[in-house]
Amino acid sequence: MQSEPTVILSGFADEAALGKGAVEELSVFAALGLEYYSPRFVDVGQGVKNVMKLSDAEIAELVRLHAAYGMRVASVGSPIGKVKLLDTEDGTRNAYVPFPKYLEQDVQRAMDLAHAFDTRLVRGFSFYPPRGEDPVRHVPQAAEQIAAIVDRCAREGIVFGLEVEANLVGCNGLMLAEIYRRVSHPHLVLIFDGGNLSTQNMPRAEVVAEYQAMRHGIGWMHIKDYRIDPKLQWTGTVDEERLKNFVPADEGDSAHETILRDFRAVIPSLADRLAALGVPGVFLELEPHLKGGGQFGGFSGADGMGVALRALLRLLDYTRIGYQLRDFESIRRARGF
Repeated sequence: MQSEPTVILSGFADEAALGKGAVEELSVFAALGLEYYSPRFVDVGQGVKNVMKLSDAEIAELVRLHAAYGMRVASVGSPIGKVKLLDTEDGTRNAYVPFPKYLEQDVQRAMDLAHAFDTRLVRGFSFYPPRGEDPVRHVPQAAEQIAAIVDRCAREGIVFGLEVEANLVGCNGLMLAEIYRRVSHPHLVLIFDGGNLSTQNMPRAEVVAEYQAMRHGIGWMHIKDYRIDPKLQWTGTVDEERLKNFVPADEGDSAHETILRDFRAVIPSLADRLAALGVPGVFLELEPHLKGGGQFGGFSGADGMGVALRALLRLLDYTRIGYQLRDFESIRRARGF
C-alpha cells in the first residue's frame, strides 16, 4: 500500500499567548502536540519584542526553552520586505530604509537568527509599492532587491520564503510567480496563504487560480482562512476593518480542501527538493487570526489555536495527507527521561 505524503505541522505561537510570554507560547504548542513553531513576537523576560529585536541574552534563553519544551523552529517569522520600495510619501506609515543598509542590517540579522535557532527557513515579503500605484510597475525593482536578499541567504545556507500578501508588490499568486521567475534561484521559495487572498475579496475559484499560478514555486504554506463579507467593498487595499472575518481552515472562502487535494501530489518531490537544501520537510504553518489580525500579526488565543489545529487535521485526514503529532516518546526525549 502506498504511504501518504506527509507534512510537518507548525504555527506562529504568538497567536496562542495573550501576553506573548515565551513559556506560554511554547507550553500551548507543546500541549497541542506540535513540535515546531515560528517565532515572531515574544516576551523572553524583557518585554514583548519582534524576534528581530531580541538581545543575545534573550536568544540564548529562548534556545534553552526550546530544549526544555522539546520545540524546534520551523522558520524565522521575520518582517523582511515589509518596508517601502521607494522613498515617497503615500499616506501610509510604512517605513523606508535605503536598501544597502537594509541588506546589511535587517537581512543579515534574520540570517543570524536562523543560525541561532537552527533553521534553514526565513519568511519575508515583497516590499510596499507607493499606495495607489499599479504594483506591476514595481516588479523589476522588487525582484532585483529580493534577488540580492536571496543571494545573501544562499551564501549562508538559508532559504528565503516569499509570502503572498495584499498591499505588497507580490499581492497575488501571479505577481509572486513573476518575481520568482525573475529571481530564478533555488534558495527562493514561495509561501501560499489562502486567507491573504480571500481578504482581497477573491472568490474560491480565483484563490485556486492564484494558487495554481504560484504552485511550482511553493516551499511551504500558511494556513489561514477568511469568510468574505459582501458588505465590505474592495477598494484595492486591505485595511484593518476587513481583517475581522477569519475562520477555521474548513469554514471560509480560501478553498483549502481543493488546494490541499492538489498540493498532495506536490509534497513528495517538494520534500526531496527541500531536503537537498537542509530543510526537514514541507511545513504547513497555522496563522489563523481567529480573534483578529493586522499588518504584522494576529491573535487566536490558546482555545482558538486548538480549534484551528483540529480544523486543519480534519482537512488533512479528508485529503489523505499525513502528519505527526507528539507522542509519549517525544515527550520523554524532550525531558531527557
